[in-house]
Amino acid sequence: MAIEIREAVTGDIPTLLELLKQIASLHHRGRPDFFADGGSKYDRRQLAAILKDRTRPVFVAEEKESGAVLGYAFCLLMQNEGDSVLLPVRRLYLDDLCVAEQARGRGVGKLLIRQVKECARRLDCAVLDLNVWAFNRNAIGFYEANGFTPQRLYYEWKPDSED
Repeated sequence: MAIEIREAVTGDIPTLLELLKQIASLHHRGRPDFFADGGSKYDRRQLAAILKDRTRPVFVAEEKESGAVLGYAFCLLMQNEGDSVLLPVRRLYLDDLCVAEQARGRGVGKLLIRQVKECARRLDCAVLDLNVWAFNRNAIGFYEANGFTPQRLYYEWKPDSED
C-alpha cells in the first residue's frame, strides 16, 4: 500500500468529517463525563476556514491506488507573545491526529508524524507539542514511540469524589 502525505484540500472535507466523528467517538467512550456522544470537533464551515488559514497546516494521508484518505493531522502555528513569564517561543501544536480505524497499524500515523515534524522544522519552530488524554493509552504509546516526551501533566479533582 503506497501512501502519500499531502496538504488537505476542500475536497477532503467529507472524509475529514467522518474521521473527526471516529475521534469524537473514541473520546466519548474514554470520557463520557466530558465528551458528548455523536459530536465533532469541527463542522464543515469551520473546516473550510481552517483549510484557508496558513497558520493552521492540515495534512492528510492518501492511499495512492484508491485515493482514499486514511488519516489527518491538524496543526496550529503558535508563538508566546507579551508574556512576562514565558519566552517568545515559536511552536507547532499538533491539534488533532487521526488514522482511520481500518488503516491503523499500517504506518499511516508514523508518516503523518514525520510530515508534521518536517513542517515544524520548516517553520523554524523550537518545539512540536500536543496533548493527549490519559485514558488514551494507545495514543500515548504511539507518541512516545515517535520521540515525544511528557512536557507537563494536567490534573483534575471532581467535587463528587471522596477524598
